[in-house]
Amino acid sequence: MSEIKNLQPKEIWKNFHELTQIPRPSKKEAEVIAYMKKFGEDLGLETIVDEVGNVIIKKPATPGMEDRKTVVLQGHLDMVPQKNSDKDFDFAIDPIEAVIDGEWVTANGTTLGADNGIGVAAAMAVLESGSLKHGPIEALFTTDEETGMTGAFGLKPGLLEGDILINMDSEGEGEMYVGCAGGIDINAEKGYQEEPAPTDLKAFRVQVKGLKGGHSGLDIPMGRANANNLIFRFLMQAEADFSVRLAEAGGGDLRNAIPREAYAVVAVAADKVEEFKKFVNNYQTIYGREFAETEPDLAFSADQVELPVKVAAAADQYKLIRAVFATPHGVERMSASMPGLVETSNNLAVVEFKDGKFAARCLTRSSVDSAKEATAWKIAAIYHLVDAEVSLEGAYPGWKPNMDSPVLQTSLDVYEKKFGKIPEIKAIHAGLECGLLGGVYPQLDMISFGPTIRFPHSPDEKVNIETVDKFWKFLVALLEDVPVK
Repeated sequence: MSEIKNLQPKEIWKNFHELTQIPRPSKKEAEVIAYMKKFGEDLGLETIVDEVGNVIIKKPATPGMEDRKTVVLQGHLDMVPQKNSDKDFDFAIDPIEAVIDGEWVTANGTTLGADNGIGVAAAMAVLESGSLKHGPIEALFTTDEETGMTGAFGLKPGLLEGDILINMDSEGEGEMYVGCAGGIDINAEKGYQEEPAPTDLKAFRVQVKGLKGGHSGLDIPMGRANANNLIFRFLMQAEADFSVRLAEAGGGDLRNAIPREAYAVVAVAADKVEEFKKFVNNYQTIYGREFAETEPDLAFSADQVELPVKVAAAADQYKLIRAVFATPHGVERMSASMPGLVETSNNLAVVEFKDGKFAARCLTRSSVDSAKEATAWKIAAIYHLVDAEVSLEGAYPGWKPNMDSPVLQTSLDVYEKKFGKIPEIKAIHAGLECGLLGGVYPQLDMISFGPTIRFPHSPDEKVNIETVDKFWKFLVALLEDVPVK
């Protein structure tokens, strides 16, 4: 794992390696907050930890650069904790096992944390450098970005004095991001009746696994399967054809990750067992054909298990299966103003159906606030029809593009001078913190960029080594070229 410290640029990779050794899943960032506080203090820099755990480290300008605009370098400390089902790993205590795989750095069976560890490591490299040329620097390391943007929501006015904010949480080198989607969580909950399972039935655990999952914003247009959708689609037909009784079901564990695995425990008439097995095999064929290109490792199967003590009452089962199946997943609308950009989407992220308690959790994203709200209301309406309690929570605004941004023009000029080409200007269908931070500090002129990262929020996450070097060289050149106040 320590081999990554020898990659170029060493300034970033040594810091990133240190971050991989510190457990930092969302909402469990105490250790990394303490590490960053000590990091700043050991450099002799002004270091602040605010009431929600954000760490702010301020570095004076290098000699001769005192008249430049103050730059805020921003990244988030937490990472998404996702692992393969056969991986024995505890994100609360275990270090990430980073490995070099050709042109990429990835992890052994878990998320890597390049989202946003690379951005954090770059800011750390700027702070500790004695050779870079730059104006005043304020590094802002936020908390809990992945599960609620708690740090950005809790940031108070008066802590920062910056003029320019550089967010380093984008994931395509050679791309300058000037806008992002907002989001909102939809949570539905309902109690349901249970009854003793008929003793003349046989039980099966049906499961789907082997899906790619991924980031529920960046990867949503790729047409990947949603494990919850597949299981409840199957249950709809199984209930109609075999009168199955549902004991429990579930899938997904994070609102911002496309669920990769899901299961259901069902009971079927004993004289229908062989026919039911063929029915399951047929769904493996159906799903395999439908997702041949996007999900080549999809596996749909059923294993006979001990008959559960209870099953859901038939009436409740009927309603809830249909409500989940009717919940949209994927792209709702593409942007009419920016070709290729997803405007609105929904992720059917988590389903829990067990012991008389049902819950479904979604994350809706949109670059248009009214569309975000309308989609959330539509999903809420589905669950209201089955008498579930629905809450809309954690709404955060999008970041509206400013094509006249001075830092955008400076970035384009610096990039072209450095690499001989003009980078693409984009908006991202993901929740960067820029919208929230701009609300607290409206004077900030903002841009976002980063190295190339693939499959964030999944165990396939990887970061391209060459682009980390380009990302660093561009950042260094941009800081040197920041205009005067």
